[in-house]
Amino acid sequence: MAKLCVRQLMEEEDTGLELEVLSGSGGLGRFIESHRIQKPGLALAGHFSYLHPNRLQVLGSTELSYLSKLPAEVAEKNVEQFCSLGFSCLIVTKGQNVPPVLLEKTEKYSVPLLRTRMKSSAFISLISRFLEERLLPSTSVHGVLIDVFGVGVLLMGQSGIGKSECALDLVLRGHRLVADDVVKMRTKLPAVLFGEGNDLLHYHMEIRGLGIINIKHLFGVAAIRERKKVDLAIELVEWQSGENYDRLGLDEQYYELLNIRIPLLKVPVCPGRNISSIIEVAARNQLLKEMGYHSAREFQDRLERRIAETAELHSHVIIGDSLE
Repeated sequence: MAKLCVRQLMEEEDTGLELEVLSGSGGLGRFIESHRIQKPGLALAGHFSYLHPNRLQVLGSTELSYLSKLPAEVAEKNVEQFCSLGFSCLIVTKGQNVPPVLLEKTEKYSVPLLRTRMKSSAFISLISRFLEERLLPSTSVHGVLIDVFGVGVLLMGQSGIGKSECALDLVLRGHRLVADDVVKMRTKLPAVLFGEGNDLLHYHMEIRGLGIINIKHLFGVAAIRERKKVDLAIELVEWQSGENYDRLGLDEQYYELLNIRIPLLKVPVCPGRNISSIIEVAARNQLLKEMGYHSAREFQDRLERRIAETAELHSHVIIGDSLE
């Protein structure tokens, strides 16, 4: 199950959440495990049955107003029980002042208490979308992800077969590198697979005999992109004499990752084959398929019609000869 540390949430750039830590900084290592948000109004009233500790707890004007009107003894008791449940994080919206009892108890139980200037509705909408994306299933794949004519192409194959060299040639042709060697895969609703680079290896590529190169510095920002939807997987395999390779393109194969199926092509590699050109054509052909045009099936239909016409003509000739 995917998790997000509260500290990571604080360190995320360009989220627009505007979070500041008020107390409980000792609990910044706690994990958020759900993208769903909860407003714990009933918990402040002493009802804890449906409180979910793995969710973010958001306190707006209504909750803080109710807390301020409780008798001091009741407020302290309820907040003590509330904070002792050990939930991941508590966030106060609209930049409101926090009651001292809440500051005291969150510090005591190391529950991160954060504050944002955003209104509750806007904050919940923004944080929900952010967490929904970050907490979806993810994994890593050994390969190269490149944007070819707007098609996200995942190049796979055994080490040393030439994935990076092929990707470099595609960059020289004007296409864009997303990730080399390690591709971080993440699902996105509904059933879409996105790939991005590893934080350490971002924009870098390893070319045997040349070493590590920085694609962004060598070719500029137009040669790279942060992430890309994966539309097609291509596995580079060594050419084996006598192996029966698909020559018509009618055999549909798929690569399954995180329960999502991606169209798969197996391209044999041998001296004299221009793999970069083959990948460009494969990307163009994938665009046609997505538009409902399948070249191989059209050819098969034409061939079957021609065979049927020839057979019919041949039968007429035979019948005519018999009558004579």
